[in-house]
Amino acid sequence: MKLCRYGHIGKEQPGLIGPDGELRDLSGVITDLTADQLGSDKLAALAKIDPRSLPLVEGTPRLGAPVQRIGKFIAIGLNYRDHAEEAGLAIPTEPIIFMKATSCISGHNDDIIAPAGSTKLDWEVELGILIGTQARHVPEADALDYVAGYCVANDVSERAFQFQSSQWDKGKGCDSFGPLGPWLVTKDEVIDPQNLDLWLDVNGKRMQTGNTSKMIFNVRQIIAYCSRFMTLMPGDVIITGTPPGVGMGLKPEPVWLKPGDVVELGITGLGSQRQHVVATAVAVQS
Repeated sequence: MKLCRYGHIGKEQPGLIGPDGELRDLSGVITDLTADQLGSDKLAALAKIDPRSLPLVEGTPRLGAPVQRIGKFIAIGLNYRDHAEEAGLAIPTEPIIFMKATSCISGHNDDIIAPAGSTKLDWEVELGILIGTQARHVPEADALDYVAGYCVANDVSERAFQFQSSQWDKGKGCDSFGPLGPWLVTKDEVIDPQNLDLWLDVNGKRMQTGNTSKMIFNVRQIIAYCSRFMTLMPGDVIITGTPPGVGMGLKPEPVWLKPGDVVELGITGLGSQRQHVVATAVAVQS
């Protein structure tokens, strides 16, 4: 089942993508796709609905983030060995956890805004996990029981900001740095989250190609590990690291995004994203 939210920013309505690929309006069933709709019982009830019984949404409206008011936006750094190597950083012995500000979350085709003072804007295609059930001290063997579904994520990063200190959050949480979607794909449609192809293009040129089988820490391990340090709540998102090919790691010179660039990315079975890079309207303070 593919669930989404469509409409103008701040006015999104819940939607469902039918087997024919058509967008159907869910607002007569639920008011929005919120955290309390992500439990297994609520998702099972939605799965019983015949999409043909729902109103067809005409045209191609904007799709927002697939869940309203995401609680925590957790990210895992350096989770592909070859990405850590291209960055010249040590292979982690435990998952590296950092947080992205929830104010950075945007729709899958919304613009990437280059923040004021940006000089090293970068891209990262990642698998996103959406938590459906509260999780605390979860065993690895049971970890997928707490998942509602998965989505495509772009962990947009400003490297100059990121590496100004030992804490990465400043370069990871700027407005527009968290495109999610186009939709939430429920876990029953993802047979193996450790066998998904990822890709990303910049201006039509393939920059990243990878597979989630190459993760250092897999989805089960990540959920279990994070749940040791914080209670995972319904509606929380965890993004799981990126394969090689980010701008920072390119040879002989890094390549950075600039206004006018177009980023396209996707994951097998989860859909794709397309973002234009635009300049911020805010002037740099001197």
